Amino acid sequence: MSWFESLVLGLVQGLTEFLPVSSSAHLRLTAAFSGWHDPGAAFTAITQIGTEAAVLIYFRKDIGRIIAAWTRSLTDKSMRHDPDARMGWLVIVGSIPIGVLGLTLKDQIEGPFRDLRITATMLIVVGVIIGIADRMAARDEKGGRHRAPQQRKELENLGVRDGLIYGLCQAAALIPGVSRSGATISGGLFMGYRREAAARYSFLLAIPAVLASGVFELKDAMESDHVSWGPALFATVIAFATGYVVIAWFMKFISTKSFMPFVWYRIALGIVIIVLVSVGVLSPHAAESGG
Repeated sequence: MSWFESLVLGLVQGLTEFLPVSSSAHLRLTAAFSGWHDPGAAFTAITQIGTEAAVLIYFRKDIGRIIAAWTRSLTDKSMRHDPDARMGWLVIVGSIPIGVLGLTLKDQIEGPFRDLRITATMLIVVGVIIGIADRMAARDEKGGRHRAPQQRKELENLGVRDGLIYGLCQAAALIPGVSRSGATISGGLFMGYRREAAARYSFLLAIPAVLASGVFELKDAMESDHVSWGPALFATVIAFATGYVVIAWFMKFISTKSFMPFVWYRIALGIVIIVLVSVGVLSPHAAESGG
């Protein structure tokens, strides 16, 4: 991998990780459109460490409170009803599905799931799902001609059942094209949570899963010669800087704006990919990643 490729892929990772458009799909597509080797699941997982570092810094106050309260709840029973302590436990609960499925489906994630036809299908299908969830949330927030606005749930209302559902939605993002934020935020909207609440839990829930995945892939990468370490680390730094800016923008965006621009983008991109694969312009299968 060249330094220019790592620069572009790092920017793509940072720009798309927190938007509901699937960063893994865009890394795969950027390489395919450019005629580069597929960066692979290991490169994706390593660069995601950079974007998750951006989450850690952006939500550092929330994360500090949660860790402190959760740690105290291990020995102090009275702390177990504290909202921050509960959030710590719920992040753990919500991380179980992706941990189990990530290990179980590792070979499929690194192989068959990276087929561009699957990516395109997921872009379209999940795009439609996000659109439906967005319309439901907008209807509740604005009300209608014959119905008053409805109060949607806050994170204080989050329980084990909803945490597991969030976790299952996050696990669906193991398939390129789904989008971790898109799946978890739309799942939250379907369960009746406010946009900001759904996004906040989505970002917090991603931290253990992405960091664990990155460390796991780092271990494998260190035992092989399939990763160009200089470009990979450079891409990770670029992804961190870009990702931090995107988080700040996205949290403001979702408080007043609809997800529909992302929905139409996903559907259009999915259709374009299907057409290009059908006429032979793009190969559905990844070129083997080089060192």
